[in-house]
Amino acid sequence: MKPQTIGRVLGIGVRVAGRVAGQRLAGDATRATTGNSAGAPVTHPVTIDAANESPSIRMAGRSASRATGTLSRGVGGFLKPFRRVGNILFLEVVGVFFFVFVLVFAQTLWRTRASYLHGPDHQKFLVAAGLALVFLYLSLSSFWRARRK
Repeated sequence: MKPQTIGRVLGIGVRVAGRVAGQRLAGDATRATTGNSAGAPVTHPVTIDAANESPSIRMAGRSASRATGTLSRGVGGFLKPFRRVGNILFLEVVGVFFFVFVLVFAQTLWRTRASYLHGPDHQKFLVAAGLALVFLYLSLSSFWRARRK
């Protein structure tokens, strides 16, 4: 089922339920004012006019849609410079975040530097070196992308 169809069905259902609730409330108010003490149910016909929408309703919906689109384009144009600055700032913050990991792994490299070839911490040294290089690349590429924009 298409999203437009689902939305239309739900919209029609909500309108019909609102109409029924309004008619029931109006019926209760009428029964209270007419003095129907027997409590006999007052029946009101329920009609579904939502399926037979008039052209004026459709035109109003289309004009509202156009107005919404125009408004969103206007706001998007206003926010375009801020989006650019925000994107640059985001890339720089991510670059700093990745560089913090480079510093953490650099400390591990410094501690295990004595066993870089054949020591008990040889594997730790290699893993720390690999991760430090990966995060250094991510940090530098993030700053490079920020400068390109």
